[in-house]
Amino acid sequence: GGHTAEMLNVVEMLRSERYSPRIYLAAASDNMSLPRARAAEEKSSSAATLVGARHYLQIYRSREVGQSYLTSVVTTLMAIAHALWVVFRIRPDVVLCNGPGTCLPVCVAAFLLKVLGLKWATLVYIESIARVQKLSLTGLILYRLHAMDLFYVQWPQLKERFPRSLYVGRLM
Repeated sequence: GGHTAEMLNVVEMLRSERYSPRIYLAAASDNMSLPRARAAEEKSSSAATLVGARHYLQIYRSREVGQSYLTSVVTTLMAIAHALWVVFRIRPDVVLCNGPGTCLPVCVAAFLLKVLGLKWATLVYIESIARVQKLSLTGLILYRLHAMDLFYVQWPQLKERFPRSLYVGRLM
């Protein structure tokens, strides 16, 4: 979907040798994102750089599209527990995300590990280009929690409304 396309555009700009290994996370209910990420990596990298340098994992998501907010409380708690296990095992240096239902539990897990002193990761959030007037629910939660080290928006009016954000222009 759109989040995957946006993220792959951002990842394409990163220097492969500096940001490696790369671990892609997608929702367990998402059957398209990881194959697209794998194809993009294979297209842009030599076979030698891919060996052991790219991993693709599926995780629980907080809320499925159309799921009620009431029931999403339970699924979010389950997703955070799963994300804590995954993030603690991976121990990333950088968490780069852009807002789908898998993003919130991963960011919360990485933030909790940072607060507990178990791992220090730089947390980077990029709000979707589709968000022109207001933040997504994930973006709003992460912004209000002060959980992210860098919080990027792609529209100047969002920067005006959310002063701690960084306006980078359109990335697509």
